[in-house]
Amino acid sequence: MHMNKEVIVSGIQPTGDMHLGNYLGALKDFVDLQNKFECYFFIADLHSITGDNDPQEKPKQIIDAVETLLAVGLDPKKCTIFIQSHIPAHTELAWIFNTITPMGELERMTQYKDKSGKQKNNINVGLFDYPVLQAADILLYHANFVPVGADQVQHLELTNVIARKFNNKYGEYFHEIKPYIQKPLRIMSLTNPERKMSKSEPASTINIFDEPEIIKKKLAKAVTATDAPQGQMPKGVANLFSLLEMFGSMNTLHKFKKEYDHGTIKYSELKNAIAEEIANYFAEIRQAKSKISGNKKDTYLILEQGAAKAGNVASRTLRAVKEKIGLI
Repeated sequence: MHMNKEVIVSGIQPTGDMHLGNYLGALKDFVDLQNKFECYFFIADLHSITGDNDPQEKPKQIIDAVETLLAVGLDPKKCTIFIQSHIPAHTELAWIFNTITPMGELERMTQYKDKSGKQKNNINVGLFDYPVLQAADILLYHANFVPVGADQVQHLELTNVIARKFNNKYGEYFHEIKPYIQKPLRIMSLTNPERKMSKSEPASTINIFDEPEIIKKKLAKAVTATDAPQGQMPKGVANLFSLLEMFGSMNTLHKFKKEYDHGTIKYSELKNAIAEEIANYFAEIRQAKSKISGNKKDTYLILEQGAAKAGNVASRTLRAVKEKIGLI
């Protein structure tokens, strides 16, 4: 562990293919962060089973998530990559935190309300207790920062509440965690630009490992004729230009902006150009993923080494916590 570096902890859920929003909102930043911080990146498999879980698909999803991290450029020599459930200290510390977390704090969590609404037939205790496990994920490694989107800030605030409650009851040990907030990038759905791109709507998303023909077909169905006040760009069109700005060349962007301003734009040509630019942007990443997928032995070795390193840090934290609360 590089003691001179500040620590960042972040997890991703293994719940299917990663789309453009996942890439820009997390994965791309991870690659930059590993060069500046001591980073722990984990596959949040325990969190993922609070949703609708298919035990036949889960192992594939977990390994696919690891391979995705490696394909986008995470280097196990620069960061620690591991699977959450491989470190029992996560759930053990979460249980200890349960004993000091007020019910009222969890009842006000907006994500619990949102997720409960989406899975009405599976409103489980894990869904309710999710933020406490998240606090354990973070505090086990004494993170200084956690990369968060706007929807996770409330959970991070609860992590600090739990840390303060522990310190007040058992003596100073955990420090405050700060959010590492990048400029928010919202990639909107291709079919409903009022909503964010989501894994739950596969037809409206572009996944980072989609082949060029698939990208082209999905973009062909992207809406353009959405309502907009006079003089404003329709949201569907604005979404397309946003994709071009993020993944395309400046020349291509200027060309189509000029055509839009002059009223000569052909949306089929714009969509084809975006499809080509996105396919080219992710070409190397697709190739890397294909190569990594063909060598599972190396991936499992990376996970084994990551679990050993993360486990050492987590075990030290858990020992100190148990000592403070009087467990022998």
